[in-house]
Amino acid sequence: MKKIDQAAAFLAQHTQLFRCPVCLSPYAEVEGHSLVCPNGHNVDLSKKGTLYFMQRAVASEYDSAMLAARRRMLQAGLFAGITDAFAAKLPATPQTILDVGCGEGTPLNDVLAQRNGQDAAVGFDLSKPGINLATQLDGGAFFCVADLAQMPFADHQFTAILDLFSPSAYKEFNRVLAPGGQLLKVIPNSDYLIELRQAIFPAGSAHATYDNGNVLSLFKEHYPTATAERIRYQVPVTPELFPDLMLMTPMHWGANEERLAEVKANPFPEITVDVTLLIAQQP
Repeated sequence: MKKIDQAAAFLAQHTQLFRCPVCLSPYAEVEGHSLVCPNGHNVDLSKKGTLYFMQRAVASEYDSAMLAARRRMLQAGLFAGITDAFAAKLPATPQTILDVGCGEGTPLNDVLAQRNGQDAAVGFDLSKPGINLATQLDGGAFFCVADLAQMPFADHQFTAILDLFSPSAYKEFNRVLAPGGQLLKVIPNSDYLIELRQAIFPAGSAHATYDNGNVLSLFKEHYPTATAERIRYQVPVTPELFPDLMLMTPMHWGANEERLAEVKANPFPEITVDVTLLIAQQP
């Protein structure tokens, strides 16, 4: 079956998950390869089987090369400890999952692979190249391009939201989460990719250290009863993958080109993943 037909079948089965970004009405039906709302606004599936919900084009700094490098690193196991934790925290019963800022789709795909195909899952991102890459995966998730600040999803339809390093719109999260639903948010700790950070940036510079205190405090303001778990492990990095490690992270955006070349010429054999998993549950 073609991607566009697979996507149309998903939409026909899960029309209730979406709402029109123009008038905010729930979509009434699927007509061929289009979602149509009661007021006649429609959004059409691309040949790749995705929906584009943006009202205007928005540039993303995450280009195709960066996202492809990230995919190679993630498929080599960089985020395996994180996706294992996501899968372990989800209830055993079938879930309706929303992956916020899903990027090129590997983390959501890895979570679903551990869930035996029982869940309905939607991933969205601002990056069209990321969503195009995500459609190449065969994990059963539906992917779309959408705005975090005005998500094209209906109220209280998702039993779980996954947020891996993405910005957050907590008012929107609360709107789309079902009663009793979970928000699983992962934020980097100070030692996240610490070997790369220390290699790229000189000691004492603005980028040489990272503090997640502000992000953590804001989360706790919105979810005072939330729990937190630290996840920390090392991942081997082969010389062949090392250039991908350097390219996949925004660290290289603000780095000196000469310094980047020096780091690339002297790869290190492993990298640290150090994050905090925040878990909040709707009443």
